[in-house]
Amino acid sequence: MTKTVFSKPFTQQEAIPDAGIEHAVAVLRSGRLHRYNTLGDETSETALLEQEFAAYMGQSYCLACTSGGYSLHIALKAAGIQPGEAVLSNAFTLAPVPGAIDNAGGKPVLVEIDHNYCIDLAHLETMMQQSKARFFMISHMRGHIADMTAVVALCEKYGVTLIEDCAHTMGAHWDGKRSGSFGKIACFSTQTYKHLNSGEGGFLTTNDDDIIARAIIYSGSYMLFERHGTVPEADVFTDIKLDTPNYSGRMDNLRAAILRAQLPGLDLNCARWNDRYRALQQRLAQNSRILLPQRPEPESYVGSSLQFRVADFDEQQVSAFIDGCATRGIELKWFGGVEPHGFTSRYDSWRYTGNTQQLPRTLEILATTFDLRIPLTFSINDMETIGGIIDEEVSEILS
Repeated sequence: MTKTVFSKPFTQQEAIPDAGIEHAVAVLRSGRLHRYNTLGDETSETALLEQEFAAYMGQSYCLACTSGGYSLHIALKAAGIQPGEAVLSNAFTLAPVPGAIDNAGGKPVLVEIDHNYCIDLAHLETMMQQSKARFFMISHMRGHIADMTAVVALCEKYGVTLIEDCAHTMGAHWDGKRSGSFGKIACFSTQTYKHLNSGEGGFLTTNDDDIIARAIIYSGSYMLFERHGTVPEADVFTDIKLDTPNYSGRMDNLRAAILRAQLPGLDLNCARWNDRYRALQQRLAQNSRILLPQRPEPESYVGSSLQFRVADFDEQQVSAFIDGCATRGIELKWFGGVEPHGFTSRYDSWRYTGNTQQLPRTLEILATTFDLRIPLTFSINDMETIGGIIDEEVSEILS
C-alpha cells in the first residue's frame, strides 16, 4: 500500500500583511531606520509600536529590543542581578534562556518539569529554599503555562523576583489574565517562528518605573529616552542615566513597521493556531500509545506547536520513528538527544553554565518527547493528515 506523504514545508510562514509591507517601504524610502532618527515632532515607528504593545498587554511600559534573548538579558540586569547570583529556571527550555542568564552574569539553577511540560511546583519550592535565589526566570516553554497563581504565591513567600519568558505565550492567558502580566518583568520574542514575525526582535514589558528606565538606558538610548513610546518621568532617569551602561539592543523602525501591522491580527491568529492544534490533538488522541499533555481549565494557550510522548519507545525506536516521519514529510524535533540538534538542546549540553545538577524526571520526560511546529500556512485538513501519518508510524514501530 502506498503511504501518504506530506509535502508542505514546516518553516514557511504567512506573508507579512500588505500594510506592513507598505509601512516598511515608507521607512526605507525615508532613510530613517534608526529609532531616534525623527524629524520635528514625528513619533518613530518603534515608539508607536511600544505604545501599542504596552496597551495590548495592559502594562505601563514596553521596550522594543533586537531579540527576545536580549530582552531576557537586560531584564535581569535591570532587576539588579549581581555577578554570580543564582537564577532559577526550567530545565526544559531553549538555549537563549540559560544564555541570557549567563550573559547577565548569573548562574542557572534548574528546576524539574512535570508530564505537562510545566515547572514542577514542589521542586521549585525546594530549589527556592536551597538556592536562596532572588530571581526566577520562568520559561513558558512551547506555550505550556504553569499554575501561575501558585507560582506567584511561591515567589512572594520566598521574596523571589519573577521574570516571565513569554516567547511562546504571546496572546495566551492564565485564569483570564494575560501571560506576561504575572511577574515584575515579561519578555517576548518576534523571531520568525513566534506569534509576531520580524525575523528577529523582542519586547520587554513592566509596570516598574526604575526597571524600565534602566532597561531603556541599557538598550542604548544615548540620553534620548524621551523619544520612547512608553517612558516614566524624566526625574526617574537622574541617576540611572549615569549609572547604567549602554548595551545597544534597540529595535529599528523597519522591524517596528512590520510588527505594527501584525499586532491588530494577533488574537485572530491565536485562534487560528488553536483550531489547527485541536485538529491535530484530536487525531493523535485516537492512538492510546501517544501521550498528550493535559491542558488545565484556567489555561488559554496558543497552540503554535504541539508536543507529545511515546513512552513505550526505546532510543532505537525513537530514531526509527523520526526517520520514518521525515521520509513522509513530517518534521519532528526530539528533545531527548545528548547532542544539541537544530533549535533543540537538553539542559546537560549547556556545559558553559557549569551546572552539574541531576534532574532525572526531566530526562525521563524528554527521552520520548517529540515536538511539532504548527505553521498558519497549514490547513485543518493538513493537521489531520499529519496526525494520521504520526499515528501510522507509531503503530508500525510498536506492532
